[in-house]
Amino acid sequence: MLSRTKTTRLVAALAATLALATVAGCGEDPQPAADSKAPLEIWVRKPPGSPTEKTHQALAAKFTAATGIPAKVTALFEDFETKLQQAAAQKKLPDIVVNDTAQLGTLVKQGLVRDVKQGDIDGGDQLTPASWDAAKGADGKVYAVPFSAQSFALFIRKDWREKVGLGQPASWAELDALATAFTTKDPDGNGKADTYGYVIPGSTKRGYLDWYFSSFLWASGADYFSGGAGSLSPAIGSDQAVAAAQWLKDQFCTAKSVVPGAVTSETTQAHPLFESGKGGIYFTGPYNMARFDKNLGKDKYEVVALPAGPGGKSASLAEGENVYLMAGSANPAGQERFAEFLISVDGQTVGMAGDTDGNVVRLPVNKNVDLAKVRTDARWLVFDKVYKEAGRYAPVVPEWTPFRTASAESLNAIVANCSSDPKAELAKLAEKFTAELQKQGA
Repeated sequence: MLSRTKTTRLVAALAATLALATVAGCGEDPQPAADSKAPLEIWVRKPPGSPTEKTHQALAAKFTAATGIPAKVTALFEDFETKLQQAAAQKKLPDIVVNDTAQLGTLVKQGLVRDVKQGDIDGGDQLTPASWDAAKGADGKVYAVPFSAQSFALFIRKDWREKVGLGQPASWAELDALATAFTTKDPDGNGKADTYGYVIPGSTKRGYLDWYFSSFLWASGADYFSGGAGSLSPAIGSDQAVAAAQWLKDQFCTAKSVVPGAVTSETTQAHPLFESGKGGIYFTGPYNMARFDKNLGKDKYEVVALPAGPGGKSASLAEGENVYLMAGSANPAGQERFAEFLISVDGQTVGMAGDTDGNVVRLPVNKNVDLAKVRTDARWLVFDKVYKEAGRYAPVVPEWTPFRTASAESLNAIVANCSSDPKAELAKLAEKFTAELQKQGA
């Protein structure tokens, strides 16, 4: 797969790059001549020096060994999108960006990525259809190559749950009862009222609170929009959505079962609250298991699917990462070859990194990869089952980020002010959604 370069693909890729000569970040400068051996600069949204950065470095090294194409990985985490914009303004975009699926619409709108011909990607037919759907824009075109998938589940302090004498929650009512018990019954046995139920990243930055809430919204039977592509209408003000927002507010204001400070917490602040014993229920992704195993202890917590909500079904935000082929690259053929390596069985296996915290492939998108053979930790199968049975990607609109940001701000206003009116706040949010839909022609 990696030993040949198709002339037709190179011509097509070069044509696509030339067509993007005037996009953001490239200006009107002439494009560099295509060079199938030109070095590739790769940006990944990972903390510098982290185990995940090392896995990306290992992937790049194996790619270079197989193809002879130099590949340099740069790990960035804080303000990743801002730094990418700065690179675009300086006309120094990287060749490849590995980033969240939710960023696709924004990158397309800004003209920073080129479209991908799905049939030209060797091995693309071995990827799950759902993963390819997450690489499609609102216009139906493909703008990335899928790399990793993930779902979310409840991380619950098992030792606390057993201490308070409750079973694993099978409904939202039982989940709330567990959160209340963790808050009021001294599950750590230190004689102090210093434990809480829910750990929630409630910050508006990057839309964190909406990111957290979306699974609960869907499980309640509500949704963001109704209608089809090109004729969407807000559904965020529905009775079901209001009930879900009221449920969230009740945890903050009535049960008071949420760890203090949640309204300003990002995930980087939320993770330590679970592993340090401040909160006992955290709805998060599988990437935290290795960290919590080390810092908390594998025997002290369990991974459980979110129970069905008032809508009668369970739901989980489905996310992951795509390989974005950035506009203006001097090596468009190399961009595709790198993407092909990442989705190969070898690339996916290296990216999964066994049971370590260096995993950058959470759930494989290549259907030929047997998860159970790569990882011995059976908890991964919980996330795999949730993804296949209850996973839902963010709505397909030209640009999802403005909606997520507006939703996070409204939800944050609801939970930060216990005198707030969820129905009124979501009505205002629906108006914002309407204006944004019209702006985007959606």
